[in-house]
Amino acid sequence: MSEQQRTEVSKLGEFGLIENISKKFTNKVQSTFKGIGDDAAVLDMGSHFQLVSTDMLVEGIHFDLSYHPIQHLGYKAVAVNVSDIAAMNGIAEQITVSLALSNRFSVEAIDAFYEGVHAACEAYHVDLVGGDTTASNAGLVISVTAIGKAEKGKVAYRNGAKVNDIICVTGDLGGAYMGLQILEREKQTYLQNPEMQPELDKYQYIVGRQLKPEARLDLIHELDDLSIVPTSMIDISDGLASELHHIATQSGVGLNIHEDKLPFASAMQEAAAEFKLDTNTAVLNGGEDYELLFTISQEDFEKVKNHPDIHFIGYINEKDNGLNLVTNNGNAIQLKAQGWQHF
Repeated sequence: MSEQQRTEVSKLGEFGLIENISKKFTNKVQSTFKGIGDDAAVLDMGSHFQLVSTDMLVEGIHFDLSYHPIQHLGYKAVAVNVSDIAAMNGIAEQITVSLALSNRFSVEAIDAFYEGVHAACEAYHVDLVGGDTTASNAGLVISVTAIGKAEKGKVAYRNGAKVNDIICVTGDLGGAYMGLQILEREKQTYLQNPEMQPELDKYQYIVGRQLKPEARLDLIHELDDLSIVPTSMIDISDGLASELHHIATQSGVGLNIHEDKLPFASAMQEAAAEFKLDTNTAVLNGGEDYELLFTISQEDFEKVKNHPDIHFIGYINEKDNGLNLVTNNGNAIQLKAQGWQHF
């Protein structure tokens, strides 16, 4: 008997694995409008679309409790799921939270986690409506499902970018990545000398970007007030370059972004210099900023051209053009996705 074939998950990667799973399923229920392949599933409820998204956070993979306060972790677990609903141009309304816990977690620790969950529910106006708890032999595992709503005709998918659309991004990028570098360095310093106190005061902004990110729900409300429906949208969890690849691939387009238009905070730039890292590396590949990356039609530009927190970083063009970063000296270099690898 021949030996059974074995393919390592790392060979496929996260999105190859998702594609391998999804091709085995076809939607049979009439209300399933959009299934696997975007930031959230889209369900047709008649008068509106319901949006559903699930994310997991695993100890030792997504967070380190030696420097991530468990209360902040509760907040972040909610925020990243609210962000997925926002990335569909929708508003989250309910969440469920499920935990797998090892016996090292006390009732007080769990209470602190849910204090963070409660704070996020208050901030984003969502209700905690259920979940599950079970034992774990491998630390803490968190699974959050967010349920939201969007009007029909206003959902933004990854596959809607058109040639000549303007590429927009909110906020500043690379901060969460550099915040993580600071936290990891301070952890190593502590392990070598437990009497040393962490020096985080001058890094508060970027450390906060890592430990307690915010979903950009405010921008969803603002775009709605301006009657703008993005032609495509995604949130930046795995890095700007990676998310641009998702939009380009699913929309069947190419794009150019410009180095001098990439937004970053001075605190991030200073930390990158301290670590002798290129600023563009953090901005393009850092991830976990949970800002919104979206495209708009040329006609909508006038409505947002003076918005202080929306940055116009490039244009969509023909697929044959490829994906390029136009440097400050005018050279176009291929944009590679080198962000977070899940496997």
